[in-house]
Amino acid sequence: MKLYTSNRAPNPRRVRWVMAEKGVTDVELVEVDILTGEHRQPAYRDKVGVPHLPALELDDGTCISESIAICRYLEAVHPEPNLFGRDAREQAIIEMWTRRCEFYLANPLMLNVRHSHPALAALEAVQSPHVADYNRASAERFMKTLDRHLQGRDFIAADRFTIADIVAVVGLDFARLVRYRPPAEFENLARWLEACRARPAAQAGA
Repeated sequence: MKLYTSNRAPNPRRVRWVMAEKGVTDVELVEVDILTGEHRQPAYRDKVGVPHLPALELDDGTCISESIAICRYLEAVHPEPNLFGRDAREQAIIEMWTRRCEFYLANPLMLNVRHSHPALAALEAVQSPHVADYNRASAERFMKTLDRHLQGRDFIAADRFTIADIVAVVGLDFARLVRYRPPAEFENLARWLEACRARPAAQAGA
C-alpha cells in the first residue's frame, strides 16, 4: 500500500497518527508537494479522482481519499487499539464528537491558517484577514464548549483515546504555524492537549 501524504498539511497527519497508534508499518509514504501544486497534476488527479490529500492506494490499485475514510479502513484491517468504537452506542458518540471537532474546530483553524500564513497564499485565490479572524473566533467558541466537556475527563469521546482526539489535536497543532495558542482560560483543554501531545504516536504522526 501507498499513502500519498504531505508533511505540510493537517489531514494526512491524522492518518499517519492512526498508523502509529496501531503499529502499521507496511505502508509506503509518498510525499506530495502541495505548494507547487503537485496534487493538481494529471498524474495524481487521474489516480485519486480529486486534488486532495491524503490518499491511500491499496495493493489492487484502489484509491481511497478523505482522511477519516482512510482511518476507518485502517481500523477495519487493524482493529486494535480500537479508535472508532466497540459497539453501536460508543461508535455513535465517537462519530458525534469527531464530526464536532472537525466541523467546529479543525476546519475553522485550518481556514484561519490558510488565510493568514504568507507561505500558504498559493492555496487560496485571495487570502482574507476577515476570513482568518472569523474562523479563529468560531474555533474559540467551540474550544469553550470543549473545555467544559473535558472537565473531569481524560479524553473527548470515550474513556480512552479515539479518533475524535486525533482530529482535535491535529487541528490545534496546525494552527501553531501562525503561532496560535488557545486562550489560557481553557485549562481543561490545555491539560488534555498536553497529554495527547505526549503520546509516542503523536510524534510519529507529526
